[in-house]
Amino acid sequence: MRRFEKRWPRSKHLKQKLKRIAFLLEKKYGSPKRGKHGDPLETLIQTILSQNTHDLNRDQAYTRLRRRFPRWEDLLQAKKGAILSSIRPAGLGRQKSRTIQEALRWILKREGCLSLSFLKEMGSEEIERVLREIKGVGPKTVHCVLLFGLQREAFPVDTHILRIGKRVGFIPVRLGADLAHRWMKPLVPEGKSFSLHLNLIQFGRTVCKARNPGCLDCLLAEECLYPPK
Repeated sequence: MRRFEKRWPRSKHLKQKLKRIAFLLEKKYGSPKRGKHGDPLETLIQTILSQNTHDLNRDQAYTRLRRRFPRWEDLLQAKKGAILSSIRPAGLGRQKSRTIQEALRWILKREGCLSLSFLKEMGSEEIERVLREIKGVGPKTVHCVLLFGLQREAFPVDTHILRIGKRVGFIPVRLGADLAHRWMKPLVPEGKSFSLHLNLIQFGRTVCKARNPGCLDCLLAEECLYPPK
């Protein structure tokens, strides 16, 4: 941790910058409200399916998967080909089907049943350590389980947020996605992780796109360091 802090020093300026960004985004897009408590295992599987694809493809794949395998036990015992055909809309079927079944095996071996309810009794740091034991589960997946499945304060960094963070200047340019989760943890304003996460994604999809970003219409122009603006 000390080496990380030495190489990537943070400042009060960055915390204030992120507060301003959160305020401007809520002014534009509103303050999303959390829904009912999610199921951490459902969130885990959905997040695995979401890797390198759009939400629509993820949702379609998840619906098809649960329709074919209504019980987690059915999914655990299923043949790879059956899972592959179910999650085809999400892409990367071999990798994702392997990760899903490995996750289910790990849960069953640890708990004797297919449930992540035991996480509710743990602190967030312990949850992160425990879930990272599952092969193929990285920081983004863990933070999604914390934020959406357990209603905790966590901040998943997806491709939109990583791109915006580097352009606007609240994530170092050379920092990768995995380390960005550790970087963002002390910077996100208290109580704003849910709205900031969703609003940054909305902003990345509509304005700060990977190609041809709408710099002329950007509400974060004064905060931005991106040269083309």
